[in-house]
Amino acid sequence: MTRISQSLVAGVDEAGRGPLAGPVVAAAVVLPPSYHGDLIADSKTLSSRRREQANRLIRSNALAWSIGAASVREIDKHNIHQATLIAMRRAVLGLHPCPDFVVVDGRFLPDVPYPGKALVRADATESPVSAASILAKVFRDHYMICLGRKYPQYGFSQHKGYPTAMHLDALKSFGPSPEHRRSFSPVAQVLGTESKANPA
Repeated sequence: MTRISQSLVAGVDEAGRGPLAGPVVAAAVVLPPSYHGDLIADSKTLSSRRREQANRLIRSNALAWSIGAASVREIDKHNIHQATLIAMRRAVLGLHPCPDFVVVDGRFLPDVPYPGKALVRADATESPVSAASILAKVFRDHYMICLGRKYPQYGFSQHKGYPTAMHLDALKSFGPSPEHRRSFSPVAQVLGTESKANPA
């Protein structure tokens, strides 16, 4: 990680770019400079149980953390890339104290009033970004489990909105819910609006 003397470095990552339903969620985390939690790793490498444990540790030990999201409506209006940047911006702007520097997983920085850099695979190499990936993933999973109770026919609690065979079958059987991304191709196919859709 880039080291800046006497600075607060925020790591930023997202969860939920690929699903057909639900918001895209971003998290921003500022860790103490000397903090090295054993459970902090890229969220994709951790089991659900380990992510839950790490989520609690990060929230307890971070100097600051924040969650931002962009809704299904915003995803359909702007596209998933722009919606992801919106969610990241909201997460960063929610940090108190404010960071001095921002490190984002990926190739693009959100529009925030702080210097920063975007790094591909930063979630695997930068501890604050790894922490952000965990918070974003756990928050979004919990959100999708709640949606699963509201719309049990789609199985959101199992697949979290991703285009599994189970989800695609339910989509064809029941049509899209209000939480489905109508700009994504599999949903647009069901609606008969595929020519206007973005690939999922």
